[in-house]
Amino acid sequence: MDEQLIRIKDYELHQLIFDKLHSAGLPEEQAQEVANHLVFADLSGIHSHGAVRVDYYAERIDKGGVTRHPNLKFEKTGASTGIYHGDNAQGHYVANLALEPIIEMAKETGVAIVGLSKVSHTGTMSYYLEKLANEDLVAISICQSDPMVVPFGGSEVYYGTNPIGFGAPRKSGRPVIFDMATTVQAWGKILDARSKGKAIPETWAVDSHGVPTTDPMAVAGLLPLSGPKGYGLMMMVDMLSGVMLGLPFGKHVSSMYADMTKGRDLGHLFIVIDPSRFINLEIFKNYVEQSINELHEVKPAKGFEQVYYPGEPNILTYQKNKENGINIPKWIIDYLKSETLHFDKYGDKDPFAK
Repeated sequence: MDEQLIRIKDYELHQLIFDKLHSAGLPEEQAQEVANHLVFADLSGIHSHGAVRVDYYAERIDKGGVTRHPNLKFEKTGASTGIYHGDNAQGHYVANLALEPIIEMAKETGVAIVGLSKVSHTGTMSYYLEKLANEDLVAISICQSDPMVVPFGGSEVYYGTNPIGFGAPRKSGRPVIFDMATTVQAWGKILDARSKGKAIPETWAVDSHGVPTTDPMAVAGLLPLSGPKGYGLMMMVDMLSGVMLGLPFGKHVSSMYADMTKGRDLGHLFIVIDPSRFINLEIFKNYVEQSINELHEVKPAKGFEQVYYPGEPNILTYQKNKENGINIPKWIIDYLKSETLHFDKYGDKDPFAK
């Protein structure tokens, strides 16, 4: 791929993404929300979940693998529990809609545990976590993903990257948000490296022979974060957002590229808490602010200029990109501006898009 980057303003990128997704058949309201989400990701430096995904989304939408006019339903299963049935609609759109009953439930009862059932890819969890934290709620978010991770001690893939995210409000500034894969690195980071023609660290993945590789095109298995620890976390995520919702789990989760004409039946779980049920809200936010300030005061190790709290680099990147524009690979911008709906390159490929 062309490594040349083009700097583009966020509103310009938003329009290009919207136009492409709407042209692929996604209704206007849904295309607007997905564009909101992808631009947020690119602004935050999470390019693995930004504009690089549009070609794939456009192909799945065009081929019928996303329900364009879904029958969405929130099923309240208890005072503090529920399931939001997504009808395999575009995941970003469904998850964003689900926040409304989740917020209402958490504020009414003190906690909301809500699963999203049968959705497509929901993107970066930071997007939702920030919205929840802005409502003075503490949130944990977890979701399934494609089976592409070699279990600790194994030589074949079983689980997905199964990310975990956390968000909390603070006294001033944007909330504390972090979002991480339970692998050494997310699959989207491999895609980002491919799009820019860059090598990857050998600690991220293995090839088809189980040997560590630096070639993003040779990846045949991702590695769990910290070996058995990440392995345990991804099992937990799979059980909570898959098994507990009665959805496909483990190696039975549909691959992103397996059948572009069918919905993916993915699961996502939110655990949202009202901290004011445990402590005065202002005291809580002051304590969060204090911990941030104390982390900033920690003496940095050799080679580091500053200690940041988890997720802070993304916030700083967002501010910089909002002001100066976002660097996006030229081939992506060229595609978004073109008449090409999609490159028809993902259907029926293996989980690693080969």
